[in-house]
Amino acid sequence: MKAKASPSGTVAVSSRQRWHNTCVYVRRHWQLYLLFLLPAVALTLIFKYAPMGGVLIAFQNYNPFKGILGSEWVGFDNFVRFMSSPDFQRYLVNTLKLSVYGLLWGFPIPIILAFLLNRIESKKIKQKVQLVLYMPNFISVIVLCGIVRVLLSVTGPVNGLLNTSINFMTLPEAFRPIYIISGIWQGAGWASIMYTASLSNASKDLKEAAMIDGANLLQQIVTVEWPAIKDMVVIQFILQAGNIMSIGFEKAYALQTDLNLSSSEIIATYVYKKGLLDGDYSFSTAVGLFNTVINVILLIAVNKVVAKLNDGKGL
Repeated sequence: MKAKASPSGTVAVSSRQRWHNTCVYVRRHWQLYLLFLLPAVALTLIFKYAPMGGVLIAFQNYNPFKGILGSEWVGFDNFVRFMSSPDFQRYLVNTLKLSVYGLLWGFPIPIILAFLLNRIESKKIKQKVQLVLYMPNFISVIVLCGIVRVLLSVTGPVNGLLNTSINFMTLPEAFRPIYIISGIWQGAGWASIMYTASLSNASKDLKEAAMIDGANLLQQIVTVEWPAIKDMVVIQFILQAGNIMSIGFEKAYALQTDLNLSSSEIIATYVYKKGLLDGDYSFSTAVGLFNTVINVILLIAVNKVVAKLNDGKGL
């Protein structure tokens, strides 16, 4: 295919010609690409895709001595066992409540923080405020749970301020607020980074024009700043809604006590106890796979719903 001359006199190369040139270059320097890509591809295959073969034990009566290939195949018996257990509904409801309430209360907070940070004119003050907001994210989950336990203990500062002697960690009704509020405190500031960065794309000219026209703070946010972060908000909501069932066991297990099990026992902690503590590997794998499948279904469903409500824009 011949190259066409552009109006300025230069020769415009077609997309097919550019693709051909790229293929020729890669073919000539394939050793360079192999050198840099091979380690990444190998690590991905070994640590991401190879372990997926372990999912097979969810359909087996797994015996560590016989291995995956030698263990007895039981089909969906482990899934039936989990879904027919008397505690199945409680684990599922606890997981859904914890994640849905966390999403409803925790998702708007970073957006509000981003809007508030965007109103700070002084760069020095803004940097100091951001530093204070970001610091909790770097605290270990276990350390955070230790802080929460100390603050809410019978002799802790919270009871001291309220002049009470309540052990909040033993109250089932207090577990979810404690879990959600501590999670918001730890992650909201860090999560606001993406929205703060997106707000930098908001037109300052439009903002000044809105102020001249007499627009109040809420009107400025709705007409000028919200369109700049709308796509980011949609993407983050879809991702978080798709991970509703993916609650890590670490925090729930660290805040768990014998007296709050009725609200703190979720699927993740159940999998941990059955798999690592009881050694029931097949059953725990089946429960974890069930959790993953529900997550995938939720992700696809939420993406389709949001796409219909957002002019066809989803993930």
